Amino acid sequence: MPPKVLVINGPTASGKTWLAVELAKARGGEVVSADSMQIYRRMDIGTAKPTQEEMQGVPHHMIDVADPEEDFSAARYVDMAARCVDEILSRGRLPILAGGTGLYIDSLLSGRTFAAFDEDSSLRSELEARYAREGGAALLAQLAKADPEAAARLHPNDAKRVVRALEVWLSTGRTITEHNRATRAVPPRYDALTLTLDFERREDMWNRIDRRVDRMMAAGLAEEVRALLDSGVPERCTAMQAIGYKELAAALRGSGDLSAAVQEVKLRSRQYAKRQRTWFRRSQTAKRLLWGPVPNLSQALQTSTAYLEEFGI
Repeated sequence: MPPKVLVINGPTASGKTWLAVELAKARGGEVVSADSMQIYRRMDIGTAKPTQEEMQGVPHHMIDVADPEEDFSAARYVDMAARCVDEILSRGRLPILAGGTGLYIDSLLSGRTFAAFDEDSSLRSELEARYAREGGAALLAQLAKADPEAAARLHPNDAKRVVRALEVWLSTGRTITEHNRATRAVPPRYDALTLTLDFERREDMWNRIDRRVDRMMAAGLAEEVRALLDSGVPERCTAMQAIGYKELAAALRGSGDLSAAVQEVKLRSRQYAKRQRTWFRRSQTAKRLLWGPVPNLSQALQTSTAYLEEFGI
């Protein structure tokens, strides 16, 4: 049987960090972040990165492992996070995977592999230049000759996935459809108990998101974004596309209207939370913990502990 781990997921502002820390203290666990933006150094406020006080002495992994200028992939996350999880298991402790990036979580648990690429290859930049010059339809037409299934599934406007599908084919000689099919046949890497935090009413989720954004601004989010820009971090890099950073960077470089940017951050955060809920609700085995207008923390902890005991961890 694969080793057992605990997963705590859910939409933004749902309390994942709090529950992960409380269960880690009670069960001798260590937290492995599954947040695609908390990996970046110097991006603390806008990513809701846990503070030392919030960690309460519980070791946290996969936080501050990359610079904002780096292009950090799901493949790199899986490679690094799997080493963290395995080291935690080797110490006889409980790995607690906590975060809201569903692709990272699913890829790590499933043992998914990714097609290897030459980091120094110019192929991706060449394909991106072709996409900008010729358009997505032209690249999809080329892809269709090798991988008609992927080409039929992709939209010409989905530049990232169109380029990646062609990159896989041209780099490895295997189509991304073949690669994905082989990956699905791989046995799971870990046996996971998944706790999904959610809200009974979306209005309560929206209120929590709005309050969190207000707290981020009060804590100095605008200053954090300005410092990143002043240090030379490009606005177009992946890290600066994160919600909160992209909107404030545009305001700081342009109109300077931070109030409008804050409202945009709240809107984008709500939209992102909706996509997260859709992703996590696909699971048939996850245990859902629902918050009302005022979260019942003691009840959530009691229920989670019962699930852990039932699962045998």
